[in-house]
Amino acid sequence: MSAGESPFLPLELTDELSDVAELIEMDLRAIVNLVAERAHDRLFLTRPEYRRLQKNLWNRLVTSVNDVVKPLSAEAR
Repeated sequence: MSAGESPFLPLELTDELSDVAELIEMDLRAIVNLVAERAHDRLFLTRPEYRRLQKNLWNRLVTSVNDVVKPLSAEAR
């Protein structure tokens, strides 16, 4: 990873959802891979564009899930 690149963000589910964390992560990976592969095939993305798309999709999806489930924790209630 180069100096200016941001990492893939982690999925941070509450303890109450820890039993489905693996399933949610697998589903998110499937969505990211499907969308990125389709875009790569149809738009002829370069390797850097493909990787950037994967990272951006992953980070935005994970951020959305993290933000939605955070208020559902026992501490937040």
